[in-house]
Amino acid sequence: MDRKMANRKLIRLSQLKNKLATENLEEIDWVTFGVIVKKVTPQSANNGRTFSIWRLNDLRDLNQCVSLFLFGEVHKEHWKTDQGTV
Repeated sequence: MDRKMANRKLIRLSQLKNKLATENLEEIDWVTFGVIVKKVTPQSANNGRTFSIWRLNDLRDLNQCVSLFLFGEVHKEHWKTDQGTV
């Protein structure tokens, strides 16, 4: 993990909103981790394509969640991922 994190900045998921407002994250090599705390049943978009919505949390502040929308190949590959997965 140390090798993978070398020269990268860890931003906790619960800090992401604040960091987006105060820092230019496009200029930083950063990473975040999240746990799938809720999965919504796959939905169909207006164009007929299926997508998933996951609610992610870093388990520091259970009131701070991020919604992640999965479309296309990402949805096809990961929609069966279990709730509770990091």
